[in-house]
Amino acid sequence: MAEITAAAVAKLRKMSGQGMMDCKKALGETGGDLDKAMELLRKKGLATLAKRAERATSEGRVVYKISDDGKTAVITSLCCETDFVAKNDDFIAAAELLAECGFKATADSGPEALATVEVGGRTFSDILTDTVSKTGEKVEVGHFARYTCGAAGVFGSYVHFNSKVGALLEIEADSDAVAQAIKQTADEIAMHITAINPLGLDKDGIDPMVIEKERAIAAEQVKDKPANIVDKIVDGKIGKFLKDNCLVEQPFVKDDSVTVGKALANAAKAAGGQAKIKRFVRVDIG
Repeated sequence: MAEITAAAVAKLRKMSGQGMMDCKKALGETGGDLDKAMELLRKKGLATLAKRAERATSEGRVVYKISDDGKTAVITSLCCETDFVAKNDDFIAAAELLAECGFKATADSGPEALATVEVGGRTFSDILTDTVSKTGEKVEVGHFARYTCGAAGVFGSYVHFNSKVGALLEIEADSDAVAQAIKQTADEIAMHITAINPLGLDKDGIDPMVIEKERAIAAEQVKDKPANIVDKIVDGKIGKFLKDNCLVEQPFVKDDSVTVGKALANAAKAAGGQAKIKRFVRVDIG
């Protein structure tokens, strides 16, 4: 059997990020061959994934990044089994790399778009497998969304201090100057989305099936009322439901005397223009 030197162990640790004992064991099982030892460690990660396939990944981290030119934004989540691993340095590094992969993905959404993206000469799928091997837990990509805005657009973004929930939105303005002036308001609206969790941007953004379900519930609640006022009561309940769940109609968390839509309009007007929210996404763990 080939002698396993401390230098070989150190080199494998640097290559793989694995613990000393795992590296020494892998080298011992592969006769000191570094490439075969790396492959063995990856197989260990895959075996862990297979073994824990049915385990719930209810912990993790939400990460967002905005490109240097401010025109592309990514929000992602990397999920694991325990809060202990979610705070692990290797896991945090993998989550940050995941967001970087988002800029290179071939699609604007869907976790499957990230698996084959390369960072530093390695696919994220390989990075994920290594993270599983290091942590001993099931680790998987939860959400991924990428937005690209035009010349007069700006992003709002926010991740809560626990890193378990965050939001990204795109705002269109009538000039780049206005877009840049309302950046703080955009971030505050992202914080609002994170806290309040609206179902849609406006009425058109809420699934018609959801509205019909709410209408059926409302009708059942007032079925004993006189027939001539049932429709009016139901319409009123649906109106309140939409006001409560449409982002632009919700009382703004920073100033509940105005709606989110009005707060944005006021900020844009103060900057000498107009702006509107184009889209948003809220990402949470579990």
